[in-house]
Amino acid sequence: MPTKAYKPTTPVRRFMTTVDRSELSGKPPEKRLLRRLSKTGGRDNTGQISARFRGGGHKRRYRVIDFRRDKDMVPARVAAIEYDPNRSANIALLHYADGEKRYILAAEGLRRGDTVMSGTAVGARARSGETLEVRSGCAFTLQAIPVGTLLHNIELSPGKGGQLCRGAGTSAQLVAKEGKFATLRLPSGEMRLVYLGCRATVGQVGNPDHTNIELGKAGRRSWQGRLPHVRGSAMSPRDHPHGGGEGRSPIGRKSPVSPTGKPTLGRKTRGKKTTDRFIIRRRGKK
Repeated sequence: MPTKAYKPTTPVRRFMTTVDRSELSGKPPEKRLLRRLSKTGGRDNTGQISARFRGGGHKRRYRVIDFRRDKDMVPARVAAIEYDPNRSANIALLHYADGEKRYILAAEGLRRGDTVMSGTAVGARARSGETLEVRSGCAFTLQAIPVGTLLHNIELSPGKGGQLCRGAGTSAQLVAKEGKFATLRLPSGEMRLVYLGCRATVGQVGNPDHTNIELGKAGRRSWQGRLPHVRGSAMSPRDHPHGGGEGRSPIGRKSPVSPTGKPTLGRKTRGKKTTDRFIIRRRGKK
């Protein structure tokens, strides 16, 4: 889906771009797969602001997405490719052969009328005459997917649902399989072990041009529920460690800090986790 530019009728229009959604379905979303989505305004359960600069924005309804893909060996037809305001990727509406309807993340190249399927290597061997056809949009366990395949919506625990590579245009590559684990190369460059019993969807997440969008104006950001960002040096000392002073004074510290006083701009924040043993190579390292 290419980006769409506009004639420079105003200074904002000169650089603003959007994604061309002419290929998406113009029909309303599936009503049974919609849920009410309430807003928090960046507040936690005590009413205190835990995420700054959040508030407002257009009203949305949540689309229930099938991240587990656990309907095995039942063919499904792609009825529509739809826009989802809650994520950068588009979604696909599946009509299963038994009448059930589900939303999934729309993979790159997936079109209306295509047929997709999910399953495991064990399930494929159990039914004679059926094999798992590895094509974009199909979901299988890592054990049943050939080495070198691009994947998205990857599980970290069997049955929990996909957690990795769910943003628009992202994908991981299946590098190797050894013993009970598969080695994946993630978009960040990190090499990670994942259990072969975890499921993943074949292909790259669709809408890769999402990263090329230029908002053009602050109001468009406000429609997304993002308030204007305020510099710490423009605040008072009680609101931010960088605040205070006469005029445009420096921050008065050796290095910048967060509003809570913790070092920022490159400081590593990942602590000791039990999952560190599954990381073969850290991101950003050769």
